[in-house]
Amino acid sequence: MKAPLLSVLCLFLFQLAFGQATENDKAINKLIDQYSQARETKDTVLLKDILAEDIDQLVSNGEWRRGIRTAIDGMMRSSSSNPGSRTLTIDKIRYLGSASAIADCRYEIKNPDGSERKMWSTFVVVKQKGKWRISAIRNMLPAQ
Repeated sequence: MKAPLLSVLCLFLFQLAFGQATENDKAINKLIDQYSQARETKDTVLLKDILAEDIDQLVSNGEWRRGIRTAIDGMMRSSSSNPGSRTLTIDKIRYLGSASAIADCRYEIKNPDGSERKMWSTFVVVKQKGKWRISAIRNMLPAQ
């Protein structure tokens, strides 16, 4: 009698854990999509909603952007001076705990002239007050 009960309990716990990861995966995918949309449309209101106050960002040219105001200002400058269609595709999400994760993404910018920049972008995301937010961004342009 104990073995079937233990099996049912283990199955329940597995489903609970897997279901939570799936819901978090969906929320983090949505968050990265919102970031991409906000960058594309230069939506500072959306950025303020999805970025942590203490965000820091290291961009591919080596510039550090620390704090939400500096990050948003830099993002707007970058979107204006580097026009193009931006696509972020999550390659992997690794959870560090129940309220933090790392999302590694392929980051592609298609320039108006048809050329492309293919980079990597890593997002550190944290759950604050029940909502996932971007806490850090690291962009890298791989050496060719």
